[in-house]
Amino acid sequence: MTNRPDLPPEIARRRTFAIISHPDAGKTTLTEKFLLYGGAIQMAGQVRAKGEARRTRSDFMQMEKDRGISVSASAMSFDFEKYRFNLVDTPGHSDFSEDTYRTLTAVDAAVMVIDGAKGVESQTQKLFEVCRLRDLPILTFCNKMDRESRDTFEIIDEIQENLAIDVTPASWPIGVGREFIGCYDLLQDKLELMDRADRNKVAESVSISGLDDPKLAELVPANLLETFLEEIEMAKELLPPLDPQALLDGTMTPIWFGSAMNSFGVKELMDGIATYGPEPQVQTATPRNVAPEEKKVAGFVFKVQANMDPKHRDRVAFVRLASGHFERGMKLTHVRSKKQMAIANPVLFLAADRELAEEAWAGDIIGIPNHGQLRIGDTLTEGEAIRVSGIPSFAPELLQNCRAGDPMKAKHLEKALMQFAEEGAAKVFKPTFGSGFIVGVVGALQFEVLASRIEMEYGLPVRFEGSQFTSARWVQGDKAAVDKFIAANKQHIAEDNDGDVVYLTRLQWDIDRVTRDYPDVTLTATKEMMV
Repeated sequence: MTNRPDLPPEIARRRTFAIISHPDAGKTTLTEKFLLYGGAIQMAGQVRAKGEARRTRSDFMQMEKDRGISVSASAMSFDFEKYRFNLVDTPGHSDFSEDTYRTLTAVDAAVMVIDGAKGVESQTQKLFEVCRLRDLPILTFCNKMDRESRDTFEIIDEIQENLAIDVTPASWPIGVGREFIGCYDLLQDKLELMDRADRNKVAESVSISGLDDPKLAELVPANLLETFLEEIEMAKELLPPLDPQALLDGTMTPIWFGSAMNSFGVKELMDGIATYGPEPQVQTATPRNVAPEEKKVAGFVFKVQANMDPKHRDRVAFVRLASGHFERGMKLTHVRSKKQMAIANPVLFLAADRELAEEAWAGDIIGIPNHGQLRIGDTLTEGEAIRVSGIPSFAPELLQNCRAGDPMKAKHLEKALMQFAEEGAAKVFKPTFGSGFIVGVVGALQFEVLASRIEMEYGLPVRFEGSQFTSARWVQGDKAAVDKFIAANKQHIAEDNDGDVVYLTRLQWDIDRVTRDYPDVTLTATKEMMV
């Protein structure tokens, strides 16, 4: 154990986590149920609502409501028993995954939602790798158990193999699909029975003293009970018991089974987050790390959202507090510009509703309305020049050439593109050969968003055209090796908006060739966002 002091109780009761998953695994529905149990809303919304069933609270953009997907990470704070949960719902849609990746730098743990019928999907795998880079503790929720789902052992095996992490069951499902009647809570020896009639009702739980309790036979049909007892025997032999320290180190994940739509298994998951989830952690920064128990306030911007309130055309910077006790009206130093900012109207989010934050503690996420001073990666402190590190930037997966409709306005276009690059909305590369810019994004939807924003905000019609290049990699190595590499591959070289060298490739073959012919040069798909 470390010799750090105990955290002040107000900070120790905070749990800051993100929910990650492939689209459609049920992440937003789970978020709604969290709010329901936290008492923050009276009736949970549904993504595809009909009539009386309300829309979800955590999707606030018009586009999200129309398409039934989340495109922007939203933050919510609410109390659950004696804990304060700060939950960040992230978009599962891969076109917006960069937003999600950055969000993961602002949380202490992640809840991974898996669809019981589909298992580990591609997007889950990508997001998991980012958690792995940060050694984030992960708790897993296997959703949609009330539909036809796969064999429990199969799901667990798939997680262990694809994600290379130990899995320990925290609960075990009884029955599958239509026969699914509930779960056995292995951590508290309880039988949880699902009520299919009322979706917003909390499941009944029956305390049981061990697996040979006769009460089990009364409540569970004989054929299901037999299968369940066999499976549990096997699980105890084959799977490791829960080790809280391994969970915190990110090498083991407990898995809960349930159905978010039926509010089933959600409370057990929340109890698990409260009991085993990490309290606010030390934040990596230069020249020194920031510990949550420090008296002085420090925080960093992990997301900038423009026009959250269409009536006000505002920009809100989402700030994760890394240390101290923040109070409204405090003056904080903006480290990049060395100027002081008075934080007069910070907000706390409950999805689209916001209230003024009179105070906040390390671990909380607050919004600071501003006019463009705050950018992703900025640090705010009480005077000390600290910079939070570890906010990643990813190689784009789609590249297109960007040209202004009017060739005389190339300078304006450069300015517009640089601003979007700063906001983290796109990557902008300037090739050493030829004119124009190559814009890289993670998903095709982003080109539409960019073109309309450049036209609206800068009055510049632009067109995106196909590029011969398909991906980009940052070039690293000692100067002599890199210079030699650049000289030999001039037609593939560009600079990004920070002036770093980028290698543009057409095929995987290009990358393999470089690895083979230039052993001293490394090509990386991620780089640190430095301000």
